Amino acid sequence: MAGSLFPSHSHSSFSLFSSLLLSLLLPTMTFTTKASSACTSEPGPVKPTIPLVAFFDRLQETALATFGKTNFDPKFYVDLSLKFELSKTQTAFDQLPKSANGSASVKDLKEFIAEYFEDAGEDMVLAEPEDFVPEPEGFLPKVKNPEVRAWALEVHLLWKNLSRKVSDGVHKRPEFHTLLPLPQQCVIPGSRFREVYYWDSYWVIRGLLASKMYNTAKAIVSNLIYLIEEYGYVLNGARAYYTNRSQPPLLSAMVFEVYKRTGDVEFARKSLPALIKEHEFWNSGIHKVTVQDSQAQKHTLSRYYAMWNKPRPESSTIDKEFASNISNVYEKQHFYREVASAAESGWDFSTRWMRNHSDFTTLATTSILPVDLNAFILRMEHDIALLAKVTGDRNIAEHFLKASEARHEAIKTVFWNAEKGQWLDYWLGNSTCSAEAQTWEACNQNQNVFASNFVPLWIEPFFSDASLVEKVTRSLQSSGLLCDAGIATSLTKSGEQWDFPNGWAPIQHMIVEGLARSGLKEAKLVAEDIAVRWIRTNYVAYKKTGTMHEKYDVEKCGEFGGGGEYIPQTGFGWSNGVVLAFLEEFGWPQDRRINC
Repeated sequence: MAGSLFPSHSHSSFSLFSSLLLSLLLPTMTFTTKASSACTSEPGPVKPTIPLVAFFDRLQETALATFGKTNFDPKFYVDLSLKFELSKTQTAFDQLPKSANGSASVKDLKEFIAEYFEDAGEDMVLAEPEDFVPEPEGFLPKVKNPEVRAWALEVHLLWKNLSRKVSDGVHKRPEFHTLLPLPQQCVIPGSRFREVYYWDSYWVIRGLLASKMYNTAKAIVSNLIYLIEEYGYVLNGARAYYTNRSQPPLLSAMVFEVYKRTGDVEFARKSLPALIKEHEFWNSGIHKVTVQDSQAQKHTLSRYYAMWNKPRPESSTIDKEFASNISNVYEKQHFYREVASAAESGWDFSTRWMRNHSDFTTLATTSILPVDLNAFILRMEHDIALLAKVTGDRNIAEHFLKASEARHEAIKTVFWNAEKGQWLDYWLGNSTCSAEAQTWEACNQNQNVFASNFVPLWIEPFFSDASLVEKVTRSLQSSGLLCDAGIATSLTKSGEQWDFPNGWAPIQHMIVEGLARSGLKEAKLVAEDIAVRWIRTNYVAYKKTGTMHEKYDVEKCGEFGGGGEYIPQTGFGWSNGVVLAFLEEFGWPQDRRINC
């Protein structure tokens, strides 16, 4: 890649920084501060947004009233770029003749959009990755079947289609764009997702590593670190309207995987300050919750909590419609925060976050301690400890190893359900308004089956425990989640995209990799069986449609998924990455059939 991936720091300056940061972190992580949740009012923080986003909210409303719901995607309007100053554009918009319901004539609005805006996506330009070769040396050595190898090379080729860089126009006039001026080339998911997304990037990187594209993987990490330096955390995505929330925190896992492949100690050293800063974000303030067990032992865990109490700009018209029957202003703000917090979880949307599975307005994401989020933070603590150790910072390594031991114990105490052989999300009680620690009660565990109940298996302390893996494997096999084409996200057919019958690449990968890394032969066999089913459904769907898909219907081999608030998307970053990672891990024998 052209240019340095990081600002230059000497080893001694980093050690000085880490010592200072450690002294700041120790009180944060030793003493309990309980974040408040929505109570009688809506007290949580709200991150301000830029004037352009507020204007696009008005444009989105007018566009819906003018064009109607058919094929209407609200995100398109917040992804446009200005051709002129915002004030001039607003004046022209205000002068458009509009009817009582806010609609303009189709002709007038189309002409206005064409005259005043660059099309959505034009602020990201195709950029060929410098480390791409059509068939990398040592690519997928375990794939012996020529049909599967040919397809894998086609999936590998998709990295070229999804590689982008921010246009010069964004760097010159950032106020004309909602796109953020990332410093390095990147890989996007695809279709309507025209920008970098946080947790998608982990599985993109896993695929890039299988494709031997190490510099491209490092550039992705560099962009995410840039966001931490600018905002204090990695944003949900690289847009101005995503600054109010993050996404599942997997940056440390990205750094670790790149380090593991490249042995680049300097890369690890320069990444550490940002990883420590991100850890602090997830372990303080609104994200931090304390639970006290029956032995009066206090456990610190984390939750999703968006810094927003308005409609999501990228889905403003949708959120407003859901909230239209909520009359109380505080309840409406609370609903908007819960929606944004569910988006922060990556599971947008699922009955997992709803008090009433048939009523979307009962989303209560901030009242839930999620199993997977805390597993990700446990992994973060392990990763930071290991990266600090290899870079020679013993104090940081010891501190985060100790933090990981405390979270490991908290996960076992609060989430583990021995009877079910699963880790269960924990519902917070009504006392979340106070600064008091929650008192753990078994009845507050969510007894419903979700794929997230098995995600801790991905984390080393759990997959290395043979007796635990045996219980969890049996539980997974009898859970109802295992289907013909992979693991379903839940057992509830709600119409939401993170529910039955949809299966998602990251879920398959985490559970399969956890099973495969265990020492149990039975668990490894289950892992390979799931991977084979997933690879098959991706292959057959690709042959039928010519594309990789965002999600798949696990009831029907070769069918892509549906549901949710937008049409099914193709591309697709994390699906490509997981297929390549599975083929690298398990291969494909010459004589194994690939069709359903």
